[in-house]
Amino acid sequence: MAMAMTSHRENGGGGMTKLIGNDGKYVRYTAEQVEALERVYAECPKPSSLRRQQLIRECPILSNIEPKQIKVWFQNRRCREKQRKESSRLQTVNRKLTAMNKLLMEENDRLQKQVSQLVCENGYMRQQIHTAPATTDASCDSVVTTPQHSLRDADNPAGLLSIAEETLAEFLSKATGTAVDWVQLPGMKPGPDSVGIFAISQGCSGVAARACGLVSLDPTKIAEILKDRSSWFRDCRSLEVFTTFPAGNGGTIELLYTQIYAPTTLAPARDLWTLRYTTTLENGSLVVCERSLSGSGAGPNPAVAAQFVRAEMLPSGYLIRPCEGGGSIIHIVDHLNLEAWSVPEVLRPLYESSKIVAQRMTIAALRYVRQIAQESSGEVVYSLGRQPAVLRTFSQRLIRGFNDAVNGFNDGGWTLLSYDGAEDVIIAVNSAKNLGASSAAASSFPLLGGVLCAKASMLLQNVPSGVMVRFLREHRSEWADFNVDAYSAASLHAGSYGYPGMRPTRFTGNQIIMPLGHTIEHEEMLEVIRLEGHPLAQDDAFESRGIHLLQICSGIDENAVGACSELIFAPIDEMFPDDAPLLPSGFRVIPLDSKSDSSSNRTLDLTSTLEARPGPASSSGDGSSSPGSRSVLTIAFQLPFDGSLQDNVANMARQYVRSVISSVQRVAMVISPSGIPPAIAPELSAGSPEALTLATWICLSFSLYMGAELLGPDFVNGNDDVLKHLWHHRDAILCCSLKALPVFIFANQAGLEMLETTLVTLQDITLDKIFDEAGRKTLCSDFPQLMQQGFAHLPAGVCTTTMDRRVSYEQAVAWKVHSAEDNKVHCLAFSFVNWSFV
Repeated sequence: MAMAMTSHRENGGGGMTKLIGNDGKYVRYTAEQVEALERVYAECPKPSSLRRQQLIRECPILSNIEPKQIKVWFQNRRCREKQRKESSRLQTVNRKLTAMNKLLMEENDRLQKQVSQLVCENGYMRQQIHTAPATTDASCDSVVTTPQHSLRDADNPAGLLSIAEETLAEFLSKATGTAVDWVQLPGMKPGPDSVGIFAISQGCSGVAARACGLVSLDPTKIAEILKDRSSWFRDCRSLEVFTTFPAGNGGTIELLYTQIYAPTTLAPARDLWTLRYTTTLENGSLVVCERSLSGSGAGPNPAVAAQFVRAEMLPSGYLIRPCEGGGSIIHIVDHLNLEAWSVPEVLRPLYESSKIVAQRMTIAALRYVRQIAQESSGEVVYSLGRQPAVLRTFSQRLIRGFNDAVNGFNDGGWTLLSYDGAEDVIIAVNSAKNLGASSAAASSFPLLGGVLCAKASMLLQNVPSGVMVRFLREHRSEWADFNVDAYSAASLHAGSYGYPGMRPTRFTGNQIIMPLGHTIEHEEMLEVIRLEGHPLAQDDAFESRGIHLLQICSGIDENAVGACSELIFAPIDEMFPDDAPLLPSGFRVIPLDSKSDSSSNRTLDLTSTLEARPGPASSSGDGSSSPGSRSVLTIAFQLPFDGSLQDNVANMARQYVRSVISSVQRVAMVISPSGIPPAIAPELSAGSPEALTLATWICLSFSLYMGAELLGPDFVNGNDDVLKHLWHHRDAILCCSLKALPVFIFANQAGLEMLETTLVTLQDITLDKIFDEAGRKTLCSDFPQLMQQGFAHLPAGVCTTTMDRRVSYEQAVAWKVHSAEDNKVHCLAFSFVNWSFV
C-alpha cells in the first residue's frame, strides 16, 4: 500500500498548509484548529502518541488531521519556539556587547586623553628641568583639590543649588574624564565577560575608586538601589536623610548623616555629613552625586560622638545611562578621606588604600546591582525553597550583627567589662539586647540576662587571607574545641537558656555543609553547617544531638585582589524560621597594603607573642603572599548569658577565645606559603631544642638504629630541608618525653592529622591515651627492648584520636632520639606506617 505523504510549509496567516494525501491537495489549518493546538502546546509541548490520539477524539475540529501530521505540527512548533528563544537571546547578547563595546571605546578615549595629558606634563617637566633645574619642585601626580563647603554656604536654596552643581561638575569630571589619575585595578581585567571595568586612584588627595559596568535594569531602579547604601554597603551602620530640598531643574537635594562601622577593634568608626544631589542630564542620564559638608555638628546623638571620627567624602556618586533596547551603563566613583591619622600606624594602609575602597565599596555596589538584576530575571536559583531576598536579608543580618559586636557602640547598649587597655581579649556586655522579642526565640532564651562578646584583633604574617578563611571553614576542628565549644559551654555554664539541642553534648568535630545560595560570582556563600555530636547524659543516649550554624563565607578566592575574607556564623534552629534570632561570631581577615612594610616590627594585641621573623620567599602562584606581607585578623564571639552568671560566662569566653586565637596562630603558620610551620621553628616547649635541631636528631638516630634513612636513600641533609621533608613525610611521626607520664612534644603534619589535633594541644596528650588496650599491652611488653636496644617494631594496631575516632596502622616503629652534643637520650620517636581512619 502506498504511504500517504505529509509535508508542510508556513504561510503568512500563522496557519499551516498540509499535504494530506496522494492527490496533491493542500488544506490550510483553520484558525480554530491552530488555537486548539496552541492550547495543548501551552500545557504539554511534547505530547505522547496516546495524547495526540486523545486530542483528535476530544476535538472534532481536528478529526480530519492524521496523528502523524499533528506530531509534525508539534515538532515544528517546538522548533519555532526554540528559534525565537535563541533569537531573543542573541539579540540580548548583541545589545550587551554593543553597550560594552561603547563603554570600552569611551574608556579607551579617556585613556588616550590621559596619555596626552601625561605627555604634555612630561614635556613641561622636561622644559622646566632644562630652564631652571635648581628651583624646580614640581609633581607629575594629578591632584584633585576640593574646597570645603559648610552649612553656612547653604543658607538659601540658591546656595544649595550652587554647591550641588559644583559637586555634579566635579563628579562627572572624575567619572568620565581625567580629573583623577585612574589606573586599572590589578587582577581585574576588563572585557565583555567581566563584571565591569575597575580602576583606583593614584597620586590624588584621599583614596578613590571607579567602576563601570552594564546592568539589565532601568536607571530609576538602579538609582533607588544605590541610594539605599545600608542595603549593599556592609560597613554602613545607618543612613539618615535629615532634609530634602527640591532643585529648580526637577532634581532633589538631600542632607544626609551616615555612620560607618570600623572593620577591626583597633580603630574608631567613621561618620559623614554629606549633601546628595539627584538630577537628570540633558542626554537622559540619571546622576546621583554626593560630597561632604563641614560644620554639620556631632550627629543625632552627641553622647556617642566620641566613638566616631569625622571622615570626608569628596565629590562622588553614580552616573546611570540608559541603553538602547533596555538596561543601563553605570559609572560609580567613590572618593574618600578616611582620616588615617586616627588609627595606629600599622593599620593606616586600610585607610590609605584605594584597593580597600574599591573592594569593599565600589565593586560591592556594582555586584549588588547585578545580583538584583539577575534575581529579578529569575536566573538565580536558591535551595531550601527560600527566596533570594530572604537569604540576602540573612546575609546582611549576619554581617551587621558581627560588625555591631566588633564596634560595640554605646547607643547600641554595649559596655566594656573591666577593660583597662592591657587585656588581649576585650569583653563587652549588652544587657539591652532582647533576643527573646521574636517568636522564634521565646522558648530558646527564657532566662536571658543579655549578650556577651569576647573580641580581639591581631596581625598575621605571610598568610593569604583567602587561604586562611578557606582553611577555617573546611577544618573547623583545627581551631574549635568541640568538647567545650563556645555555644555548648555557654549552655553548660548558664543553664537552660542555651540554644535548642545544646544540652550537655560532646561534639565529634564532624561538620556537614549544606549550601543555601551564593552570589553570581561565587565571591560570597551562604550555607548551613550541622555539627554532629552525642549526648553526655545516659538518659539522652538515643536522642539526636547536633547544632546548626547559619554561616556566610566570603573572599576565599585568593586571586581576588584586595579582598576582605570573612567567616561569620550564628547558631540557628534547624527549622530555620525567618525571624530567628542571630548572634553572629567569626573571623575577618583584611590584607594590609605593602606600604606597611616599614613598620614590620610593630605588634598589636596578641601579636606580641608572635616574634617578627624574616618572611619566606614569595611563591609565584596567584594569591601568595610576598615577603613581609601582613593582614589584620579580627575575632569576635557572642554568647547569651543569664544575669546571675555573667562573670562565669565572661571568664569562660575569655579563655575560649584565647584558645581559638592560639589555634588560629598555629594554623596561620602551618599554611604560610613556605609550607613549614614557623610555629615550631623556635622552641617547641620549655627546655626543648629548636625544631630544626630536633628534626636532625630524629633522622640521625633513626639511621643509627635502623640502618636506613628515614627520609629516603636519596635525601641529603642540609639546613632547613631536614625539617621541611620531615614535616611533609607521609608517615605519622611523633615524639614524646621520657617523663613518668610521657607527653608528646612534637609531631609532623601527618601526625597531627592522625591524632586530629594541633601543635597547641599536642602537648596535652599523653602517650597512653592514643593506644587502645591491646596497644598499651604491646607497648609495655616491648618497652624494655626499646630502652635496651634503642628501637622496637610494633605490630599492626589501632590508635584513638582526640575526637575519639579509631585509626588503624600497618606497623609502628619506635626508637630513642639522642642529642648530637652529649649523646644523651632526649626523647622517644614513633613512626606509624600506612595509617587510616577506621
